[in-house]
Amino acid sequence: MIPSKFDYLAPESVEDALVALAEAGDEAKVMAGGQSLLPVLRLRLNTPEKVVDLGRIGALREITEDGDHIVIGSMATHSDVIASDLVKEHALLLHKTVKEVADPQIRHRGTVGGALVHADPAGDVGAAALALDAEFVIAGPGGATRTVAAADFFVDLFETAVQEGELLVQVRIPKHTGWGAHYEKFVRVAHQWAIVAVAATVKVEGGTISEARIGLTNMGSTPLRAASVEAALVGQPSTEDAVKAAVATAADGTNPPSDLNGDSAYRKHLAPVLTRRAVLAAAGG
Repeated sequence: MIPSKFDYLAPESVEDALVALAEAGDEAKVMAGGQSLLPVLRLRLNTPEKVVDLGRIGALREITEDGDHIVIGSMATHSDVIASDLVKEHALLLHKTVKEVADPQIRHRGTVGGALVHADPAGDVGAAALALDAEFVIAGPGGATRTVAAADFFVDLFETAVQEGELLVQVRIPKHTGWGAHYEKFVRVAHQWAIVAVAATVKVEGGTISEARIGLTNMGSTPLRAASVEAALVGQPSTEDAVKAAVATAADGTNPPSDLNGDSAYRKHLAPVLTRRAVLAAAGG
């Protein structure tokens, strides 16, 4: 199907993009990599009067270091993140998670910021950002910015803290240097959305887990943090028996969907199984 007619704008600065959004109001849609938006437009599930393309704002594609954080511009592509030595060294979980996103063509065009703002609960990046305690820098009218913690960023299904007329401009991630990480993704066919997935990063000292962070994909309307598992893992040896016991509560407090890929009970069964695999792989490096 052909999209309905719309005006196309490609500003070269965040300021110009915000002005364009302010002028268009709720009749505008923002395009990052376009991997989620373009299918929606083709199916006419959304018919905006204007599309504001952020692709020419080079500053939003930078990946830099800022003290004890790394800073990822919202327009950095998945491929940019995979190739970044800073991400690999200080946020290994994000590096490994993004490698599991779709296929090389989509990773080349799709952006980390676009995926986060789209907020599909079956999307991969949200759980990793949540587990890494990321912070999101949001720019609004007049150049004002605000920073939102990952725990407050994901509001509901396809809904985030980014409001009308605002743009996500940066993702700030505290350095997790030396932490092991793994993203365990369960799918029926390659490149599919996750049926369930687990983002795990752990710090192991002398064979004992001293810190752990666990994010869950597609176990609710937003990415979720498995706080009870994190607490149970601390002080445990990184052995299969100890980890299996610690992750038994991974599905507690979740509300996974039921669909053609599996019902809610099936996903609740998968969660501790995948969490055990993810933690053991992360503990092994």
